[in-house]
Parts: sequence; C-alpha cells; structure tokens
Amino acid sequence: MQELPLNLPEGSRKEVMSYLEPFMLNEMSEYLKPVDEMWQPADFLPDASRDTFFDEIRDLQESARELPYDLVAVLVGDTITEEALPTYESWLTMVEDVEKNEQGGWMRWVRAWTAEENRHGDLLNKYLYLSGRIDMRQFEISTQYLIKDGFDIGTGADPYRNFIYTSFQELATNVSHRRVAGLSKKNGDKLLAKMCGVIAADEARHAKAYMSFVSHALVVDPSEVMIAFEDMMRKKIVMPAQFLRESGEPQGEAFAHFSDAAQRLNIYTAIDYVDILKELNADWKIDQVSGLNEKGEKARDYLMRLPDRLLRLADRMKIPEKEYKFKWIYDHK
Repeated sequence: MQELPLNLPEGSRKEVMSYLEPFMLNEMSEYLKPVDEMWQPADFLPDASRDTFFDEIRDLQESARELPYDLVAVLVGDTITEEALPTYESWLTMVEDVEKNEQGGWMRWVRAWTAEENRHGDLLNKYLYLSGRIDMRQFEISTQYLIKDGFDIGTGADPYRNFIYTSFQELATNVSHRRVAGLSKKNGDKLLAKMCGVIAADEARHAKAYMSFVSHALVVDPSEVMIAFEDMMRKKIVMPAQFLRESGEPQGEAFAHFSDAAQRLNIYTAIDYVDILKELNADWKIDQVSGLNEKGEKARDYLMRLPDRLLRLADRMKIPEKEYKFKWIYDHK
C-alpha cells in the first residue's frame, strides 16, 4: 500500500479510501470465505426430497414449541433485521469518497459481504415458517415495512462513520445471535442453536473486517477518525431495525418491545452496548493513537471516559417485566 502522510487535511477521505483499496482487494479473503466452502441454509433445514421430510418437520416443530415466548420474539426481530438486507446494501453503496468501480475494492467487498449476509435471513425465515409458531403474513408485513421505511443511523455518507457503525453493529449482532443460540440449546432446540451459532460466527468475521478498515484509517488520518468515532458515540449507536413496526402500528413501536424482550432474557442489554464500546477502544488502541490534533485529543478523552459513564446509566435502567404480545406469534404453543 502506498504511503500517506499523517494528519491529512480535513476532507481528505478520498485519499484515505484510495489508500485502503489494495487492502480491500488483497486481504478480503481473510474475512470472507469461498462460496463453495460456506454453509448454506439447505445444510440445516428438512430436505423435501427425502422420505423423512415430514418427520423432520415434526421434530423441528416439537423443539420450537418449547421455546419461551420472549425468545421467539427476539428471534423474529433478529430475522426481520436480517431480511432488511436490501436497505443495508444500498446504504453501503452510497458511501462517498470511495471508488465505485464494480471491480474495485469497495464494491467487491459490499457485494461479497451482502452475499454472505443474505444466507442469514434465508435460513431463519424458513425455520420460522416451518416452526408453526409464527403468523408469517404479519412477519412479512413487518419485513416489508422495515425495508420500505429505511433507517437513519446518523452516519451520513461518511466512510469513517459507516465503518465505525458497522464495526459496532456486527459485534452487536454476534452477541444477539450467540445468546439466542445458547438459550435455544438450553430449551432443547439444538437445530436452532446450530443455525444461530453459524450466523454469529459470520458476524464475528465481518466485524473484524470493518474494525480492520478503521485501524488502517487511524494510522493515516487519526484525528478525523477519532472525531468521527466520538460523534457516533455522542449520537448513540442506533440499531438498524429501530423503525421496526407491526401492521397498523406506528413506526418503531415493535422495536421498543423487541428490545425489552432481548433485555429481559439478557440477549442484548445496555451492558453489552458498553462492552462493545470497550472492545472497540481496546482493538483500535484508542489510548495509544498518536498524531492527534486538539479536537482529536478531546475526542479521545471523551471516548475513554464514556464506558464508565454509560455503566452508571445502565445501572439505573428499568426493563418492563410483562411480555408484550406480538402479532407475529401465535398465542398457542
């Protein structure tokens, strides 16, 4: 990769993104797998060509019947989030200061990342359909709404803010899918546990990629990256499904109930939010970054103090104890 001077002038993101291009092209294989070697949804789901197909569906439904209501609600919310992939792909292609050549590093990364992520919604959607516990029409209405409504995550088209956001979000989705896997196994659904486990592993790999993009950018444009990180954390990292709704309900209402269910089960909590921030601070060695200007130093100070402040706020949070009844889920088990 070519050398770039430290402390580039403001607005120099195009130079930095050009600097990252060879990395995206040459080192993508560390974070993405060859298509023919990856798992596919069919590896986990009942095979309609086998004589045992209906027996396999019966077994799947018996296991799914034992899952707690809140766990099913979180699984549905996670699945709808994954199914809104068209929004995320279009958002990533609108990032400014990157070369939009179809064979360039950024566009190749976005397509490959999208292709891997697409399997997640495919797998979980089919599981929910076969489980017999979900009103699929209501599920599909919420999915269509989430794609239609889009999202406003506070990054704009700035590549630094987008990389910071995706680093955080991929870690968050890893936590959520991993915890759903553990609770599914505990409640006797080993198949769902395997599904969520492999999805969580994908999210962890993708997080490492975005975190690496930020690490490279910090080397050559430390102040601007630090300021972008501070700005994202001041605004708070919002979830991609923040506008989640059910039919006939206002935008975002279902997301609030989904979030409450996740916190009741300790699947994703305010403490996890803080832990992810700590992980990013440590991975990017925020306390050791050199070459910062005055604004960059102030941003660093804020980021280093923020985890303790957020922990104090998290301790005072109260989570509703009563389960919300979603239109997605049939009342009967």
